[in-house]
Amino acid sequence: MKVLKILGIIVLFILATIGGILIYVGSALPNVGPAPDIEIEPTSERIERGKHLANNVMVCMHCHTPQEKEKFAHPLNPDSLGAGGEHYGPEEGLPGHFYAPNITPAALGDWTDGEIYRAIAKGVNKDGEALFPLMPHPNYGKIEREDIYSIIAYLRTLDPLEKDTPKRDVFFPMNFILNTIPQKATHHMVRHTTNLVEWGRYLVVSASCADCHSPMENGAFIPGMEFAGGREFPMIDGSIVRTSNITPDEMTGIGSWSEEEFVQRFKSYEDTSFKFKTVSTGQFNTAMPWKNYAQMSEEELKAIYAYLRSVDAVENEVVRFTSVLE
Repeated sequence: MKVLKILGIIVLFILATIGGILIYVGSALPNVGPAPDIEIEPTSERIERGKHLANNVMVCMHCHTPQEKEKFAHPLNPDSLGAGGEHYGPEEGLPGHFYAPNITPAALGDWTDGEIYRAIAKGVNKDGEALFPLMPHPNYGKIEREDIYSIIAYLRTLDPLEKDTPKRDVFFPMNFILNTIPQKATHHMVRHTTNLVEWGRYLVVSASCADCHSPMENGAFIPGMEFAGGREFPMIDGSIVRTSNITPDEMTGIGSWSEEEFVQRFKSYEDTSFKFKTVSTGQFNTAMPWKNYAQMSEEELKAIYAYLRSVDAVENEVVRFTSVLE
């Protein structure tokens, strides 16, 4: 009986400890500080830079705009730019149901510039809630502060579109873990445009290439497999597309690609007059937003190529597409 009593006390202690941790995580976190008191001057240079970043590098607009998923590469509905509503859920391996919010002035009109900055760079919204890193705020907190300011200036110019999005449903235990993810921004990276590899690193972090092109296990990158591809994305017909290995491995990655071939792989989608047509059931499609990335400059693409050539080569043969008809 004495042993059972001791075991009971131990169990109660463990439960009390777990309960205390959950209360702390649920109430005291995230802790990234208040939204800064800033007012961003909407200069033409900032707006133009923000437009380029939001559409063609960080591709904020691709996730925050309804997509035409029956078409190749999921082009955007041009009449709903920034209106949100796209669903991301368990079918993509996510721990819950998430909906890209409306980021037009209709939704952000009562947000201060500081609140938008905190959401993008630190992962905490106007109401103090932690944002799931499907929007890769851990990456955005590394890049130059001025680039975040430019995006904010651009978002303020979007047409105000009235559209409500469903409330997210985060599964346990991620609903608690989520609060531990937001961190204070460091902005330690610098856009060295005179150093091709370092500029490429900056662009790759800004574009969060690793997030899609690295296989994951239990929500975390598999060590040693960064940029090795293989992450699965379901298509609306039930087919599966997997991201490419973009390490410099000669056989399974881009090690045999020339700089020109890499650049043209993107630029071949620059003329959109015939590329983005409806895809038949079971035929190849992709979630890669080629239409957006094709608008990057050749210099930016060359920098990305230079950086990717500098990362560790990983041999990983990827089966790019599995048709629902197979």
